[in-house]
Amino acid sequence: MTTTRVLTGITTTGTPHLGNYVGAIRPAIQASRRENVQSFFFLADYHALIKCDDPQRIERSRLELAATWLASGLDPELVTFYRQSDVPEVLELTWLLTCVCPKGMMNRAHAYKAACDANAAAGEDLDAGVTMGLFSYPVLMAADILMFNAHLVPVGRDQVQHIEMTRDLAQRFNHMFGGGRDFFVLPEAVVEEQVATLPGLDGRKMSKSYDNTIPLFEGGTKALGEAIARIVTDSRLPGEPKDPDASHLVTLYEAFAEPEQNANFRNELRAGLGWGEAKQHLFALVEAELAPMRARYAEFMAHPDRLEDLLMAGAGKARRLAQPFIAELRQAVGLRRMLAVARASPGESDGGKADRGKLAAPSFKQYREADGLFYFKFTGPGDRVLLQSHGFAQGKEAGAWIQKLKADGGAVLASAPVVLPQGVKPDEVLEALSALASS
Repeated sequence: MTTTRVLTGITTTGTPHLGNYVGAIRPAIQASRRENVQSFFFLADYHALIKCDDPQRIERSRLELAATWLASGLDPELVTFYRQSDVPEVLELTWLLTCVCPKGMMNRAHAYKAACDANAAAGEDLDAGVTMGLFSYPVLMAADILMFNAHLVPVGRDQVQHIEMTRDLAQRFNHMFGGGRDFFVLPEAVVEEQVATLPGLDGRKMSKSYDNTIPLFEGGTKALGEAIARIVTDSRLPGEPKDPDASHLVTLYEAFAEPEQNANFRNELRAGLGWGEAKQHLFALVEAELAPMRARYAEFMAHPDRLEDLLMAGAGKARRLAQPFIAELRQAVGLRRMLAVARASPGESDGGKADRGKLAAPSFKQYREADGLFYFKFTGPGDRVLLQSHGFAQGKEAGAWIQKLKADGGAVLASAPVVLPQGVKPDEVLEALSALASS
């Protein structure tokens, strides 16, 4: 069965609240556990620099968000969880895509147009305060997605345009440099129309801009209880029937309740349950789900080195895919190593063997070591070792991998049981494999 790649970017500004958890964090984590789904989650810290120039806030937010997602149940063994800034190949791909991106496309980007409209309304120059980061960040977003050839990208409706731009850039690159091959798949936007939007304390959408949020972990049990106590309700007294459909407190309750719990809660309100007691019911329900996660969150915040280790391990997983892929893209656009490949000249005598050895064509060599296992190595000009295999119990296994690498090159390099010797770069290996295939 085909595996679907899903990529989710996490903006690293601000502290998550209960609405973020219900509307984005919880459903994304649940989706990552589905069969035949390969999930990528990244902290979009380069994107954060576009709208935040406070280094301390950036640093703190990265820490809080990583701790929040992991405490909420994101499994770093099951998904690839990394910081955007730890995968430099993303920035290299950003430049390759920038070089095929029409400026007119960026002129139409919603964020840039909104900035221009605001400047026009204020009587300012249209580009006042507009940085190149703001202007071209859809290209960086495209690189985030195309780096791992994500099939699906969950986004809000306001981000659909950026997925369309990503598809356009992918098609342009494929057409210009693919040579009959599509390097990039065309991603699809996933707009979750049914995602829960929690009301805040005043009934409006929960948002920091309205100052009506309920904290997720910040402030602990006390802060959660105090926030729930401030939820605005009507003036009906205890004993008076309440309309569950007219109360945003009920909407909050439903986000955490099982169907039977929700039905009972509604019946109690119709029977005259007081708002104070109803808020206590809500607090008990939410606290039961958050308390274990809050404890994990506190543990991560107290030991940021553990977060660092997990994120660097995630970056390693990401780069094992990104490095050979960017090497293929480099080759496609012509950023290739200048490798000498031996060419036999007419009438060449045996006396030229020494020179031919210096310029020997890339080749595979299979052999057996004293440990009884079979190995192979891939050498380039001057017998420089470019790949060294792991040991195989049978020689035919080693031979099968040699044939795969000869036939498919970079397409199987990331999954091949080989290591690159120190100082060898993936693009150097790909160049040599290409030279071997054409010799």
